[in-house]
Amino acid sequence: MHYKNYKGILNKYGMNLFRGCLHGCIYCDSRSDCYQMDHDFFDVEIKQNAPILLEDSLKRKRKKGMIGTGAMSDPYMNHPFTLDITRKCFEIISKYNFGLTFQTKSTLFLRDLSLLKEINKKTKVVVQMTLTTFDDDLSKVVEPNVETTRERLIALKRLKEEGIPSVVWLSPLLPYINDDLANLKAILNGCYEASVKGIIWFGAGLTLRKGNREYYYRELDKHFPGLKEKYIKKYGLNYEVMSPNHNFLNKYFHNFCSEKLIMHNNKQIFAYLNEFEEKKPFEQMQLF
Repeated sequence: MHYKNYKGILNKYGMNLFRGCLHGCIYCDSRSDCYQMDHDFFDVEIKQNAPILLEDSLKRKRKKGMIGTGAMSDPYMNHPFTLDITRKCFEIISKYNFGLTFQTKSTLFLRDLSLLKEINKKTKVVVQMTLTTFDDDLSKVVEPNVETTRERLIALKRLKEEGIPSVVWLSPLLPYINDDLANLKAILNGCYEASVKGIIWFGAGLTLRKGNREYYYRELDKHFPGLKEKYIKKYGLNYEVMSPNHNFLNKYFHNFCSEKLIMHNNKQIFAYLNEFEEKKPFEQMQLF
């Protein structure tokens, strides 16, 4: 890891506290060359002045909103300094009464559960959790440095108990690896049991472009011999790499969510994530 001071942290209401990631997911789009990362992806760049920049931005903002993070780099990587930066930034969000939503593949957010509950009492916290692979052994291949899907689902159930809403990114389903009905059913049943608010779904497949494609293919050679050649023959240099099972899985996904009353329209879910809510204090609520 290395450290760098930045001139700014917020892009409207979104931020990324780090560049690079330690999770080691074999499919990660953030490795793509288009993001112009000038260091090794595992050599995470920590924006060490992020809390100072964030506080300066929030105290000057006239309109409250939902602050989002994690789109490019998980805010909960298993490293003390990254966890400290994340905690400090979330404390500042609470201090200025903004909402919070973050994307993660880790259960380490539970260490900050009391802080998340504090924010959620005043406005809204939404934890966005990525789930891709229910089988524990396979999960440790495609997402080697984070907890298994089962462990993440247990964490989502804890959020349910605490009244904190969650949204799941069910993506990606990798062709010929985890794009089967048994995997989809297991994840969806877990989401239902955890009472997730919505599930973001872009279909069965993944995206590949220069940078992450090469890394992904090296990992296929390592763990799934012969599969890279199958990909090259079927998909060439396509950006969208859709599973042969997409149509069937897509129909099952939407039918399941409709039946269980789980939000599954991406546009609707993103609107919910961006919607700021200001909750009245309990004492005021009693008057009504």
